[in-house]
Amino acid sequence: MNYKRTILISLLIMLCLVAAFFSGYFFSVIRLMSWEVFVSKPAEDWFKPQNAIYFDRDQIDIEDIAAFNHVKNILENEYYKEVDFREAFSMAIKGLSAGLDDPYTAYYTPEEMKDYLEGVSGNYVGIGVSVHMDENFLLNVADVFANSPAKEAGIKKNDKIIKVDDEDVTAIREADLIVKKIKGEPNTKVKITIYRPDENRQIDLELERRYINISWIASDILDNKIGYIHIKQFDDDISKDFEQHLNALMSKGIKGLVIDLRDNPGGSYYQVIRIADRIVPKGLVVYTEDRGKNRHEQYSDERELEIPLSILINEYSASASEILAACVQDYGKGTLVGTKTFGKGLVQEIDMNFANGGGFKYTKARYFAPSGRSIHGEGVIPDIEVELNEEFKTTPIEDIPHERDTQLKVAIEEVMKKIK
Repeated sequence: MNYKRTILISLLIMLCLVAAFFSGYFFSVIRLMSWEVFVSKPAEDWFKPQNAIYFDRDQIDIEDIAAFNHVKNILENEYYKEVDFREAFSMAIKGLSAGLDDPYTAYYTPEEMKDYLEGVSGNYVGIGVSVHMDENFLLNVADVFANSPAKEAGIKKNDKIIKVDDEDVTAIREADLIVKKIKGEPNTKVKITIYRPDENRQIDLELERRYINISWIASDILDNKIGYIHIKQFDDDISKDFEQHLNALMSKGIKGLVIDLRDNPGGSYYQVIRIADRIVPKGLVVYTEDRGKNRHEQYSDERELEIPLSILINEYSASASEILAACVQDYGKGTLVGTKTFGKGLVQEIDMNFANGGGFKYTKARYFAPSGRSIHGEGVIPDIEVELNEEFKTTPIEDIPHERDTQLKVAIEEVMKKIK
């Protein structure tokens, strides 16, 4: 009798444990997913492997989690057609970064990451412009590349791209998403609508996409043995290219140098440090501070440029351009000529450790000039402020005749004074 009683008690205990387990499991599921979602699914679905996203309670309200699941449940059961949740969820990931209201932080899908890396390399299929978001979150043309469809169609610097293939893109705040719509297969057509502020009108253009191969640096020798190096962007090879161009000019006996950073939107943080290292004496080049106020410093060695220098900047010189300009200014190694720079003093990094092939570009820290000044929101003020001739406000820098470039003329004059 005692034996049977023991077995019966053991069975009851096991049943209670099983009941407790499933009660706890379903209670957790219901709390996480909401009762509405729970009852809408067949019972066997809750025994399938599940995926979950976790937030601490002090990060997200449970009501917001329930709202997300409620929307998903409606789409899954009542939306008028089948939903591709993989595609929809990639947009949800984008939304997580978009909620920061930081135009420099964004998630890239695998396809977008591939396009991004192609753009950085300087080889891609498109129309041949560089762009950035202006203060009104409109896609602004910063530069038009030589021998490109955009150049041939008459697109100018400062034009605003407001439609792509008749789709209004003015509500899209992420530049790369609009650029993705413009890019495509070679020899295909894309319709672009631009707004030209100085003429107060919209212009519809149809362009044929082509392979674009961009050279981010060019050099020349001007009158009186003045070297000239134009850096359009700090790509992943630019410090090596800069060294080659500088050495070639030095071998030809230049007496001074002008570095043109106008319309340069920035690029690699580490590349611009190497270029600054070649110019300024031994010392601090730039430092960054992260959210924990941890300071990371970058230094130059003893080697420095020993000839007179001027640097050209304008309102579209940003980020890495401002690092170089501010460093040269703080060390008194050259004269800054032009107009106040853009004022982007944030450092971005790209995390590519995604199993799906995507990537995440995010703002990691603020940077500071050697003197400790922050550039973000302030910009770099030139030593000599000179406006560009009004007639060339929408002209790419390389298309402005040297003899009519008022900013370049002053930069040359400053170099000549130091030579004499």
